[in-house]
Amino acid sequence: MPLQNRVTPEGDIVATPGRGTMMGNRGGALHTPERALGTRRWKTKAWICCVLEFKGRHRNVMSPNRYTELFFLDEATALAAGHRPCFECRRQDALRFAEAWRQGHGLQIRPSAPDMDDVLHRQRTGAERRASRQQVAALPDGVFVRRHDSLQLLTRGHLLAWRPRGYAQTVRAPPRAAAEIITPPAIIAVLSAGYRPMLHPTAARALRMTARRGNEGEIA
Repeated sequence: MPLQNRVTPEGDIVATPGRGTMMGNRGGALHTPERALGTRRWKTKAWICCVLEFKGRHRNVMSPNRYTELFFLDEATALAAGHRPCFECRRQDALRFAEAWRQGHGLQIRPSAPDMDDVLHRQRTGAERRASRQQVAALPDGVFVRRHDSLQLLTRGHLLAWRPRGYAQTVRAPPRAAAEIITPPAIIAVLSAGYRPMLHPTAARALRMTARRGNEGEIA
């Protein structure tokens, strides 16, 4: 039976056999000694997104008194959930992310990790957490939206249906339609400044299948 340690674009932690391409954490142990998720969903404001392999380190997932390893389908999923790149195992990505944050937010200097964490935590859990709607055409690549009860990733002018195991059908992004925005506003600004998250291989596969068909699939 799969452990409850997979994160959805909306930030929920669920149990699913689907394997992700990235790992992360929320600052501490969220699980019980029996390797079950407890009642807490974070310990600190530092929600990070890491690579699966780093310097040959090995971990026993959900070990007692250790931080809870969380897993994401890909980086776009992690960003939508409010996680940012780790400054240890993904230092170059984290620096690119921070520079895009500076540009996207019109800052004079590049923000520190705690500066970004403060903003993201308010948008994830505080008074700033609220659903908003925008026209899909106004959004940058890498943003998640909800349409027709489906979580969808915007990339290359298409919307890809998110599933725990990967991306499914595609549909051309409707230019005038509005959608509920899932990705936090602070990260949308980072994406607008040119940061491009890593996507699961099924994203490219879904786009290739659409191109070969020569038409647009329907998102279930």
